[in-house]
Amino acid sequence: MNPGPSLPTRLQDGLTLSISVLIESLPFVVLGVLLSIVVQVWVPPGVIERWMPRAAWARRAVLSLLGMLIPVCECGNVPFARGLMMRGFGVSETMTFLIAAPIVNPIVIITTHQAFGFDDGILIARLLGGYAVANLIGWLYSRHPDPDALLTDRFRDSCALSPESEQSRAGRGQRSLAQFVVELRAVMPALVIGSALAGAVQVLVPRDALLAIGSNPALSIIAMIALAMIVSICSNVDAFFALSFASTFTPGSIVAFLLVGPLVDVKMLALLRTTFRTRVLAGLVVIVVLFAIAVGSVVNLLA
Repeated sequence: MNPGPSLPTRLQDGLTLSISVLIESLPFVVLGVLLSIVVQVWVPPGVIERWMPRAAWARRAVLSLLGMLIPVCECGNVPFARGLMMRGFGVSETMTFLIAAPIVNPIVIITTHQAFGFDDGILIARLLGGYAVANLIGWLYSRHPDPDALLTDRFRDSCALSPESEQSRAGRGQRSLAQFVVELRAVMPALVIGSALAGAVQVLVPRDALLAIGSNPALSIIAMIALAMIVSICSNVDAFFALSFASTFTPGSIVAFLLVGPLVDVKMLALLRTTFRTRVLAGLVVIVVLFAIAVGSVVNLLA
């Protein structure tokens, strides 16, 4: 029996990679949505806020450590962050959590240590770098004169549609189910599109070109940053992927990969677009990439 014409190899590879990124990310997205519902529906008003410092910089510093208690990867952090903003947390405060949590969490710490130990300061540079860039971004966007202008119109409308008077008319179970549907409808199209882009770019960009410049201290950092944005690997396991490049690329370029990937890869940007405007995403990319280049260069000098 003739099975029919097969798909071109590149197309098959692209589909396989896209589906693998989607399958890897989906459980964390669902977990993030569930945590978001817990924060919005089940935690009584004022409980989280009561434990937050009053000073804005201190609130951001504490929120950037919240990932230690919520060990989901970057995909799950987006719906959770949306829940924090719907609850009333500031945009800059939530952005601080959103940037820090994919790196400053126990699972990422353990996997990065398993892959690299304390060799060349990669683990320490990743943790301190992730914490520092999150607070830098939070501080920069806290100075914006109109924080609501950073958000998409659709997300602002979602926040406006969840007043407490409306919540009180429905049971918690009904509100939880409704919010679950709302959040999945918001993030799933972005996740599918981001996964498809990640798979397509991995197939189209030649790996040999990246490997050829791995030994150059400056170019290796740029190459690994580009690779991090392309491959879109979950931050919980990306250290093992980076380990395969450790013998070819400089330690600073490995750190840059581990910083950039969880924060501004194509999948993450697609998810962030459900909440933030395009110019905000462009700003995040510029800040994170420049910061990663600086940290990677310092690590190369010290290694």
